[in-house]
Amino acid sequence: MTTNRTMNTIALVQKNSLPSLVQKELERMILAGDLVAGDKLNEVSLAEMLGVSRGPVREAFRALEEAGLVQQEKNCGVFVRQISVEEADEIYEVRAALDELIGRKLASIIKPVQVQELRMLLERMDGMVALGDVDGYLKLNLSFHDALVQFTANKKLLHTYRRLVNELNLFRRSALAQKGSLPTSTTEHHQIVDAIAAGDAQAAGDIMREHAVAGRNRMHKAQAQKTAAAEQIALKSS
Repeated sequence: MTTNRTMNTIALVQKNSLPSLVQKELERMILAGDLVAGDKLNEVSLAEMLGVSRGPVREAFRALEEAGLVQQEKNCGVFVRQISVEEADEIYEVRAALDELIGRKLASIIKPVQVQELRMLLERMDGMVALGDVDGYLKLNLSFHDALVQFTANKKLLHTYRRLVNELNLFRRSALAQKGSLPTSTTEHHQIVDAIAAGDAQAAGDIMREHAVAGRNRMHKAQAQKTAAAEQIALKSS
């Protein structure tokens, strides 16, 4: 009887945890650039690669679609989500408003231990800047902003914010890879934490909003450089 109960418990844990584990791995691959915008995700191939059945992969696809990382197209399959610059502008506009809200709120409720956690993240980010490690910085940048939202203790805000951040994945790396972007970005992060730690709601909100706007500007600059490079290649080929 005990053996049967144990086996049932193990089966239940496996059933509930596998889709989550698959989702996290696919999310990691997308955010790391192993799977890029527009890539078609093959259910069978991914199941074989991850050593699971197709069921957990299918469930992971649904969760990733809800998170804004993939999209399912009828009769075509599942693809890593690809958004236009125009849609990214709209997302940045919403994110700027949310960032201002987050900064104002945290300035009045932040705990010393949370400030310390943010400063430790900043130290690690500074290290990535010194190394010129864009991918390492990008990962920590996501953790930094996610921590800020988590500290507001607003679950609805966290869910909404995470989706917006995921949708901007297509543009984020190219924006931060520009020369001088990493030092500028990390300086802005230090200013954010300083204002929040000082309890200055006005400054914290303003700086966080301006940080989002600066991110949008970096995105446009990166896109302009990409277009110019493509035009140069086309001219040389003609």
